[in-house]
Amino acid sequence: MADLGFWKLAQQSPDTLALVDPQERRWSRGELFAEANRMAHGLRALGLKPGDCVALVMENCAEFFQINLAVTQIGLYMTPINNHLTAPEIAYIVKDSGAKVFFGSEKFAAACQAAREQIGFPPDSSFALGTVEGFRPFSELTAEQPATRPEERCAGQVMNYTSGTTGKPKGVRRALAPIDPDLVAALTTGLLAMFGLQPEDDNVHICGSPLYHTAVLMFSSTSLHMGHAVVLTEKWEPEPMLRLIEKYRVTQSHMVPTQFNRLLKLAPAIREKYDVSSLRAMIHAAAPCPIDTKWKMLNWWGDSIYEYYAATEGGGTLVTPQEWRERPGTVGKAWPNAEIKIFDDEANELGPKTVGTVYMKLGQADFKYKDAEQKTRDNRIGDFFTVGDIGELDEAGYLFLRDRKADMIISGGANLYPAEIEAELVQHPKVADVAVFGIPNDDWGEEIKAVIQPMDGIEPGPALSEEIFAWCADRLAKMKTPRTIDYLEELPRDPNGKLYKRKLRDPYWAGRSQI
Repeated sequence: MADLGFWKLAQQSPDTLALVDPQERRWSRGELFAEANRMAHGLRALGLKPGDCVALVMENCAEFFQINLAVTQIGLYMTPINNHLTAPEIAYIVKDSGAKVFFGSEKFAAACQAAREQIGFPPDSSFALGTVEGFRPFSELTAEQPATRPEERCAGQVMNYTSGTTGKPKGVRRALAPIDPDLVAALTTGLLAMFGLQPEDDNVHICGSPLYHTAVLMFSSTSLHMGHAVVLTEKWEPEPMLRLIEKYRVTQSHMVPTQFNRLLKLAPAIREKYDVSSLRAMIHAAAPCPIDTKWKMLNWWGDSIYEYYAATEGGGTLVTPQEWRERPGTVGKAWPNAEIKIFDDEANELGPKTVGTVYMKLGQADFKYKDAEQKTRDNRIGDFFTVGDIGELDEAGYLFLRDRKADMIISGGANLYPAEIEAELVQHPKVADVAVFGIPNDDWGEEIKAVIQPMDGIEPGPALSEEIFAWCADRLAKMKTPRTIDYLEELPRDPNGKLYKRKLRDPYWAGRSQI
């Protein structure tokens, strides 16, 4: 452990490959180390002190890692912001985080400029990749700074914001660890060790999801600290990912089930074209994975498919490929120092095989929602917290998720789980993507609506609906079968695959109280 941590590794072997950026420029450890140090000195020159925060709205790029590797060695908080948010949403997070520096990008110039103006953020402390009015060039922060490691280093960390699906997003803030950043970096590598990955060992991590997501940045930055090279793409696409896996002999990644589904929709000839024999730990989370999808991926990629369950707030559980084969559908058992319990709505702990709300506890890694004490209290029972997922434990302590409580459909008094229905519908060969949710029904309270994105070249309409209903007849109970199907060219997902289901559901509930 003493030799782990990017900053140490970069000094020991500066010529080793650290990063392949989206333009496929190769960055050595020494080059990335130097730019991160210049950034650290530049931030200190602006007057930032331990505990201060920087916020950024940027695409996946080398500079994202430079900022991360700077703030985490000089005691700052870093708040990555979803680059698909509107100007008011960005402005809210920049202001709420207390950011002292605001990083933007020309690719999101209009939103960054409007957000800065809305809150009157100082131009002298605003920096941008490319040209953004009211922002200084990114290079002005680092150009005159030394490439040497800063003195009086102290550990910083990322302060992510929750998605804000109900109300304003909240920053998940943890106290800064009063220990050396090299030790913190070394300790974080235990995350990848849980999935059987070893330091260096020719490991290569591919990152195609947005770095503003908690787990995406955590897994990729931890790979750097473990001595693994990172292949970074700006946009995830299925066949280009396979090309990069073969070219760079990729061993690991952090993925979501939507990406699995899209890979499996590729023609067999395309899938078979690429060598994926290097894969060791293709780790997925963030959404329920259909059992059929996971079986297909295991058959294709072998026992490299690991899964875990956690949240921005903490976690969690882990399941190996071998364990999942024995218990299909599980997201695993609590990982070291974590605990999982199921409670009912009256805060009574439930026994095995009983569905309730999932609560987690992660050792001593406490957190609070920034400036939101009530929200912090509301999601807790003792030392356990929840993010609103529904599930059950089996007798051996393996967790099986059902759905988000907010997404559950109550029809005629029966609880129906959209994730279960979506898992069947997405297997249909003419379905590219699907969302299932409840809409008003005067007799039953709610009825099931499916919104489907057909595969390219497939004509939506009544004929396709009849084909899908026939498909459902042998796979879903009548009470779980959608009453109606609508079609969209593309479902509203963010680049990491997260579905904005409320955008689909809310119009049906306009003027009515949702159950």
